[in-house]
Amino acid sequence: MTEENKKKPNPIDIHVGSRVRLRRNMLGMSQEKLGENLGITFQQIQKYEKGTNRVGASRLQAIASILGVPVAFFFEDAPGQEAVGNRGFAEDASMTFAVEFCGSPEGLQLNRAFVKIADVKVRRKIIELVKALSVDEVD
Repeated sequence: MTEENKKKPNPIDIHVGSRVRLRRNMLGMSQEKLGENLGITFQQIQKYEKGTNRVGASRLQAIASILGVPVAFFFEDAPGQEAVGNRGFAEDASMTFAVEFCGSPEGLQLNRAFVKIADVKVRRKIIELVKALSVDEVD
């Protein structure tokens, strides 16, 4: 292995780390809190999330338990994998878009605020408003 390859994180490690960050952010959990639950520093969590350090199997199992997801969650849509089951290309693309949006700061804020709205009619009106304001309406 060349020196250059040693410094570049593996695409799977980057993907797993990004899924750890996505789920942690969805729960509103800090890196520090996740690290405390695992008995490690928040800096180690940062390295996992960037893909700089590889997450071992037992540690990944512990992370999955803390974040309330199956271990398979961290490998969904991983690079180099073929489509699973009967999912079509359009469904894969929309799922990727949804995951990326939910992982963005704006997406997280919007989702957290939206789920706190108890009135279904108000939720529908907000969706109508967002559609009216958007350039490309998506159904």
